[in-house]
Amino acid sequence: MPYESARTSAVSVDGRKVLRNTYMLLSMTLLFSAAVAGVSMALGLPHPGLILTLVGYFGLLFAVHKTKDSAMGILSVFALTGFMGYTLGPILSMYASLPGGSSIIMSALGTTGLIFFGMSGWVLSTGKDLSGWGKTLMVGVIMAFVLSLGAMFFDIPALGLAVSAMFVILMSGLIAYETSNILHGGETNYIMATVSLYVSLYNLFLSLLQIFGVLGSDE
Repeated sequence: MPYESARTSAVSVDGRKVLRNTYMLLSMTLLFSAAVAGVSMALGLPHPGLILTLVGYFGLLFAVHKTKDSAMGILSVFALTGFMGYTLGPILSMYASLPGGSSIIMSALGTTGLIFFGMSGWVLSTGKDLSGWGKTLMVGVIMAFVLSLGAMFFDIPALGLAVSAMFVILMSGLIAYETSNILHGGETNYIMATVSLYVSLYNLFLSLLQIFGVLGSDE
């Protein structure tokens, strides 16, 4: 029993320290990504396309993984989030050009924030250990990604909307899972934790944009 008590206390202290560092880095990368997206919109830069986006994303993600234990890891994180901000700019420009586009973007942004604070707050207040969610969420993400490719290549809007709804649920779960993982010592590297939360927020925001965009077009 004394061993269990000491172990629980250590995990709690270390986990909260990693979480504080993660939130600090996450806030900076989100601001940087938003700034890059704004520049991309202002300059009217074209979207790099699916293939280049995937190559850039996975290449930079590999760089983050390789440098996660050094100072270069910070630069790699900003390179990755800056690149994702650049890819977001043309998408936001497209939505901004729609009737009520600004409202769609703000609704998606606000809902993303509410979900993030809601899921994180739930885990932080209850101390839930969600380690059992990992495999289910991973399988769900793979399925949703495959379905999204099908919706894109076969041009099935209804399937695309359903996939966006799936991603909202999955990314919400991933935010809670990652927060719990950090708290309970499953993730001790704040650089990797930051990337995981950033990618979840990025995909959550894009999915909400598509949903609000469709709903807005039906009004």
